[in-house]
Amino acid sequence: MFISVVIPTYNRLPILRQCLQALERQETGGPLQAYEVVLVDDGSTDDTVRWLDAHATAFPHLRLILQDHGGPAEGRNRGVEEARGDVIVFIDSDLVVTERFLLHHATALARAWDESGDRLCFTYGAVINTHNFEAPTAEPHKLRDLSWAYFATGNVAIDRRVLEQSGLFDTGFRLYGWEDLELGERLRRMGVRLVRCPEAAGYHWHPPLSLEQIPDLVRVERERARMGLVFYRKHPTWRVRFIIQYTWLHLALWELLTLGGLINERSLRPLLRWLIRRGQAGLAMELLRLPLNRFGVRALHAEARQQGHLVG
Repeated sequence: MFISVVIPTYNRLPILRQCLQALERQETGGPLQAYEVVLVDDGSTDDTVRWLDAHATAFPHLRLILQDHGGPAEGRNRGVEEARGDVIVFIDSDLVVTERFLLHHATALARAWDESGDRLCFTYGAVINTHNFEAPTAEPHKLRDLSWAYFATGNVAIDRRVLEQSGLFDTGFRLYGWEDLELGERLRRMGVRLVRCPEAAGYHWHPPLSLEQIPDLVRVERERARMGLVFYRKHPTWRVRFIIQYTWLHLALWELLTLGGLINERSLRPLLRWLIRRGQAGLAMELLRLPLNRFGVRALHAEARQQGHLVG
């Protein structure tokens, strides 16, 4: 098995360094004969390309592909087109993995192929969220790290031919969100099975919450709402409605949990500031999710009304 790790990146140089260094330390053997890392720079405006050019000898497995800024869907498609492997692993550029990460994916895939007699499956590794920049892989597994998504590109491995038969990612998803789950819906309809592989763990680093991040987090929710409707137009099912929270039930839920909007990003600021100062940025983020979810669901319904959609 020859694995191509496909990674789109945009202005993530500090954590990208750790991501690439970890991928250079991968063990091979058993079903994993060789691997490469296909990094697609999506028009970064920081020092990503300059730094990679200066340190090229430190990354013998790396192939750097450059494109104008077009979003992660376009970047992943470009990476698959350039890849030489028969298996594609998707991770994000802020994910740091352990030394047997690829070997665990390869072993689980090979076992699943043998058991089923076909390659209609993909492996889904664990993603552990962490704020620990110096040692991200030291983060313990937490209950809130569990994901019920069917297909998410933070940590998956799939046969290249199966992936290509699905049609790859829809580049209509140019803003934040849903392009991987939309591809997952097409894979599901093809009968592609999910094989969980928690041993293939990736540590997803993101900076601890600061109050300065709030406007950007609100912007992301607005983009998710717009892309959520793109998802729903392609797959107008109740399953997708629940995935993107496009129901009156979700609207009522977040109105209730935020007391009709009394609990919002402004009213929470003093409490968030207090928690952050006491090293509880994770708890602060969980509290902030309440008004963010309300904002996102309301933005989704407002966008739907503007586009002439009705929801039951």
